Amino acid sequence: MRSAVLAFAAGVLFLQTRGELPLPLPWLAGGVLACLPFLLRVHPATRALLLIGCLLLGFGWAAWRAEFRLADELGREWEGRDVEVVGTIAGLPQDFARGLRFEFAVEQRLTAGAIVPERLQLAWYAGRTGQPAVRPGERWRLTVRLKRPHGGANPGDFDYEAWLLERGIRATGYVRPVPATRLDAFVWRPGHVIERLRAAVRDNFQQALPEAEWPWVGVLTAVAVGDQKAVQGDLWTVFNRTGTTHLMSISGLHVTMVAGLAGWLFNAGWRRVPALALRLPAQKAGLLAAAVAALIYALLAGFGVPAQRTLYMLLVAVAATLSGRLVAPSRVLALAVLVVLLADPWAVLAAGFWLSFGAVGALLYIGSAVIGEGGGWRVRLRGWGLVQWAATLASLPVLLLIFQQFPLVSPLANLLAVPVISFVVTPLALLAALLPWPPILILAHSVLDGLMAFLFWCAAWPVWQAPAPPLWAVLAAGLGVAVCLLPRGVPGRMLGACLMIPAIFWPSETIPPGEARIDVLDVGQGQAVVVRTAGHLLIYDPGPQYGADSDAGQRVVVPYLRWLGARRIDRLVVSHADSDHAGGLASLQAALPAGLLLSSLPDIGGERCAAGQGWRWDDVEFTILHPLAESYAAAPGSNHLSCVLAVVAGHHRLLLTGDIAAVDEAALLARADTTLAADVLLVPHHGAKTSSSPAFVAAVGAQHALFSAGYRNRFGHPLNEVVERYAEGGARIWRTDRDGALGIVLRADGVAVSAWRQARQRYWHGR
Repeated sequence: MRSAVLAFAAGVLFLQTRGELPLPLPWLAGGVLACLPFLLRVHPATRALLLIGCLLLGFGWAAWRAEFRLADELGREWEGRDVEVVGTIAGLPQDFARGLRFEFAVEQRLTAGAIVPERLQLAWYAGRTGQPAVRPGERWRLTVRLKRPHGGANPGDFDYEAWLLERGIRATGYVRPVPATRLDAFVWRPGHVIERLRAAVRDNFQQALPEAEWPWVGVLTAVAVGDQKAVQGDLWTVFNRTGTTHLMSISGLHVTMVAGLAGWLFNAGWRRVPALALRLPAQKAGLLAAAVAALIYALLAGFGVPAQRTLYMLLVAVAATLSGRLVAPSRVLALAVLVVLLADPWAVLAAGFWLSFGAVGALLYIGSAVIGEGGGWRVRLRGWGLVQWAATLASLPVLLLIFQQFPLVSPLANLLAVPVISFVVTPLALLAALLPWPPILILAHSVLDGLMAFLFWCAAWPVWQAPAPPLWAVLAAGLGVAVCLLPRGVPGRMLGACLMIPAIFWPSETIPPGEARIDVLDVGQGQAVVVRTAGHLLIYDPGPQYGADSDAGQRVVVPYLRWLGARRIDRLVVSHADSDHAGGLASLQAALPAGLLLSSLPDIGGERCAAGQGWRWDDVEFTILHPLAESYAAAPGSNHLSCVLAVVAGHHRLLLTGDIAAVDEAALLARADTTLAADVLLVPHHGAKTSSSPAFVAAVGAQHALFSAGYRNRFGHPLNEVVERYAEGGARIWRTDRDGALGIVLRADGVAVSAWRQARQRYWHGR
């Protein structure tokens, strides 16, 4: 059975790597036919057919679920149009700088002919009259403007479109500033009851402990009801650097603890009532109570993958015990994997799936070494250390593949954080949720305050970073983990460490001298460019500011640099002051050491860029073409001061132009000593009508015109007339909103441009 479940999981995973969605029926039929000989016990050799059949069934099941999910879509003709809908607030509303964000379940489409999916994610911006109160379970009539699911497409980036697909959210948008009507204060449905309870607990916590005075109240909210967005953004950096992220939300350990406590209390009370004990043994009553408590807590926690995994394992174990059967723990784990994938085939795309099941699998793998060692505090301490070592080692391949880093201090941090969070902070937070008495929360916060001081100290320790390893190296590292965790005395354990070396020490990409590699990242409505040579790295614009606590530097540029294995930025060029170009600067500088800063911004340090500045790295020339030094006093706005950078490798040139306008293009053309001809052009001002004059387009004569713009942005960039102007000049058009991140290679023998969405197409992209 365990092998069959693994084969089914492999089929599900393979489907999630496909660029096109196949018809599910042939695969499901093939899987059933392949499994029949085994089910009919025709011949022992049919075990191999069983595995093939399960693989096909997993592939077909995931395809069938995806087909139904994708069919619920927003009609393309309804993007960007006002639609009136009636529905309910289906999720926990989240505050952001300018309003609220929430999930909305559509019940009626009042606009005639509107094709609108059943579940939306909406933003409701605060207007002049303030922000209306919105609570889960309310029914509203709203006028909304929607777009199809779309997210940034960059190497090493979070796949927002896949996340939306998993949650069944098939359109995003915002509430229009027209009168909205609350039709019902509460609609009685099980999901609404749970979300309203979660909201009530969160509100009680925030009222009892205002965040301005009690900085860790967001963590208490997260461990009580699974609201991870309640945690301040900078705290996640601390948790990531200490390997304790899994504790600051609802983990499997928390669910197990709640179930165990409920089962023990119910068992103790049940056995004291003889009439009840005669009808049902107290042990079985306690098991049923534990299962119910685990279910309730998992639902209140948002039903994430770690909570699901633990809940399903507990339910299988309870069912086996009640039936009088003994089920091997590994079989329980396999059944939990199967149930998770049947309910949610997209779970394999989440890091939490691999980390949670991998950690439990490792603990089961070494279970015999921990259990059966006898008593004594030294033995128990050794067993606890072995558990931490196994969980840490098991997470190593996944962390290197997905996050390209591994906190070296993780075993030490978890040694203290696991018992404190799981056995002190979480029980107190749950008790405060049941009994809203402030002293309980204050006690929990005080304990957490001491732990946070320890974690901040641990966060200063170094973090191992390496470029994203290939899949074969990760698989080899996984095998190495299994070998390293073999019992002491088994020969060949050092071979496990050798198998882990490629993933841990995977080298950065080699770039030959005289070649430049430029990546225009997909950051929405803004701009961020990474330029690499054989031994240097330059950032041209760190991307836009998304909100009060989020920017492209933190969410896109830093993860991409980590994916590359970059440890330092040799030069930062910030073209001008607009937030869509400079918004990510602070996050980038905080994440990586940076060399010289060139910009046209006042008061940020570094040097001002000026025409004539230049340098040479690894046989690649860099030259600033604009603005003139004397232009700073007379420029009417920051766009006109955009630093224009030329990158030349061999006889091939790329121009990075910021947001210069037509008047600045004319000034560049008027300088007799400036050659504007280029093979590749990052089009000025995202393709706005105020730039890309016909004379400039003709003078550059680019073979490739690159537009960095956000999907359906409010400015309409790039304008069709500007795109057509470059196309008529013979340029091939590339757009980040359509193609994702754009990769350019400049070398002596030519120029190559590629698009990330084409290289890594998935069936849900653009759907």
